[in-house]
Amino acid sequence: MRIAIVSPTRLSALRPLRHRAFAGLWSAGFASNIGTWMESVSVGVLITEQTGQAAWTGLVAALASAPIAVFGPIGGTLADRLDRRRYLLVLIAAQGLLAGSLAALAATGLATPQPVAAIMLVGGILAALRMPAWQSLLPDVVPTEDLPGAMSLSSAQFNLGRVIGPAVAGVVIATGGYAWAFGANAASFGATLAATACVRLPARPGTQVPFLRHLAQGLAQASRDPGIAASVGLIAVAGLLAAPFAALAPAVAAFVFGGGSRETATLVAAQGVGAVGAAVAMTPLVERFGRGTVLLGALVLLPLGLVCYALAPTFPLAAACMVGIGGAYLGVLSGLATVVQLRAAPELRGRALSLFMVAFGTCYPAGALLQGALGDRFGLRPTIAAAARLMLAAILLLRWRRPELVKALGEC
Repeated sequence: MRIAIVSPTRLSALRPLRHRAFAGLWSAGFASNIGTWMESVSVGVLITEQTGQAAWTGLVAALASAPIAVFGPIGGTLADRLDRRRYLLVLIAAQGLLAGSLAALAATGLATPQPVAAIMLVGGILAALRMPAWQSLLPDVVPTEDLPGAMSLSSAQFNLGRVIGPAVAGVVIATGGYAWAFGANAASFGATLAATACVRLPARPGTQVPFLRHLAQGLAQASRDPGIAASVGLIAVAGLLAAPFAALAPAVAAFVFGGGSRETATLVAAQGVGAVGAAVAMTPLVERFGRGTVLLGALVLLPLGLVCYALAPTFPLAAACMVGIGGAYLGVLSGLATVVQLRAAPELRGRALSLFMVAFGTCYPAGALLQGALGDRFGLRPTIAAAARLMLAAILLLRWRRPELVKALGEC
């Protein structure tokens, strides 16, 4: 499916906020993302302090992401079969209760690595079931001409949470402890629950196709589209070789620069600052250079930024590199996801997005585990740099050997 380039006015990233449903979901998602990033940073710091091992830090991050490989397609198929609003309400409520249990463990002194890891795994399962349905809401709450702006705003919201959440987490941990940080995340799900309850979605025709056949048909149809296939392959490469930098930020702060929660929060917030800047700049860049060119540029700049980050001799320089990494990472993730959203037919959207999420959700935890273990053995600097160089080589090889797939990324 092709969508013509339109004027900058129509691609304005603020237009979707005129739609009440989207504005409510955006605001609630912002509050929830702040809570999620508070929890993510707090868990990373807590586990790093308790174990002193980067491998444990990577393991916990991997457990939160790994379930997407199995439960993502299930969630995508359910999103294409069920009433998405009711389905989301159940999952959001369950996530809030789970976050509350983590706060209770921290308050009672029982938040040791094993139960925390178990909670991260269950939370990963719930998130995997929820994400395809949540992302599938966008085309239902904004008109087609506002969809690119809605995607940019959603990316900006996520990354604003990445900036604010870690900063708030550092203050909350220092003044109130981990239980308060986890409790704030649990409370944030209430806003998401209320906003989702107010959404009214168009009725969709049901299907009599058996569940497994419906799942397989959707995944097969989505994978035959060259743009979706290219996006899935590239997000797998990015997940394995680039994305683990986020999971290993607490370990880099502690073992490379001798820092703690403040330094971890600084690195994560710096990434968020770069991502927010990229989200604002994305629309004019796409308007001027084209979606495919901007996406390919982000795919090249990401590994280059990671090499600079790995080689940075001081913490301020590493944080500065993280700003650039955040911008390129946002360009890769949102750019590839946008390709899938625009090229997938409405009745396939949930399953197409789940295929994309499975690729990332499988490769990211594998990369976090592998790079964490290699970082313990050989050092985090050479491990991150080597993975980034491999990613750059893979991108250049794809551009050389399969230019038609790269071209398809811009044809949407």
